Amino acid sequence: MGAFEWPWEYSFPPFFTVQVQPNTKEQQLNTWKELVLNYQRHERQALLNIAEDTPLFFNKELSRKLSPEGRLWVLEELEKTGHAAPVDKRKQQWEVYWHTLAEWANLLHDWAVANGMTNSVCTIYELVAGDTSVGEEFHGLDQGVFKKILKTLEARGRCELIAFDDNEGVKFF
Repeated sequence: MGAFEWPWEYSFPPFFTVQVQPNTKEQQLNTWKELVLNYQRHERQALLNIAEDTPLFFNKELSRKLSPEGRLWVLEELEKTGHAAPVDKRKQQWEVYWHTLAEWANLLHDWAVANGMTNSVCTIYELVAGDTSVGEEFHGLDQGVFKKILKTLEARGRCELIAFDDNEGVKFF
């Protein structure tokens, strides 16, 4: 995995100030949403704390950062499209989905069918961190997010979540 490629806007100081002109503000929002999804995907991180001055929101070279209100604005807009969900009531910690949960569910189920995983029980750990999923986009994904993906599949009747001993598993249909 190479270095993350920042969009040109990231080096443009006004990008870090929420714009007031409606068309400019809409373009800025779209760029921020794409940046957040691409960055989280590149870093393979589903969790994002918007209170932290991560490189995503703070350009050290410019000494510019997006305000807390701006960060919340971007994540709340991602929430509207199913690409983010707050973890806490204060909306500081977020789950970011570079694929919506429905898209993740389709990807996971297609993988399970293609790899002959239907009608057999797999542990969640085996799916997220095991050898069979190395190289897959969901490999290493946060287990809390992964469980939400499985619950989406379960609601569709495509899998069943199973608890046994100290493990959690899934049976794909």
